[in-house]
Amino acid sequence: MDSEDRSPCGYDAFRRSCPSHTVLEMLASKWVYLTVCALRRGRLRNGELARKLEGITPKMLTQTLRVLERDGLVRREVFAVIPPRVEYELTELGRNLAGLLSQIRSWAEEHASEIKDARTRASADHGEKAAMP
Repeated sequence: MDSEDRSPCGYDAFRRSCPSHTVLEMLASKWVYLTVCALRRGRLRNGELARKLEGITPKMLTQTLRVLERDGLVRREVFAVIPPRVEYELTELGRNLAGLLSQIRSWAEEHASEIKDARTRASADHGEKAAMP
């Protein structure tokens, strides 16, 4: 293992049994990623999150919020009013993560056209190779 692969805290995400490996699995979900980014600006209700996260199903939003709450990244607050009102916000740990994820999001938005062009070229190259005898 390279010295740059070693974690100062003793974890090794390359090992399947390492707890940090399961954290990376959770973070790999696009809905986890987008939900954390959406909550970066402050508290939101379920409906506000659903509108912000185009394409997420109600079931997936509920599952995502439960995972984020379980992992200590999101705090859920229920208000005793009729009808019940529930708001979600990032914890300190979640805010720390949101900063990193926002940088990745900015990179993705900045380079989306380059990636799109590369994919188009790869598809065209693949089509040419398939057409060759």
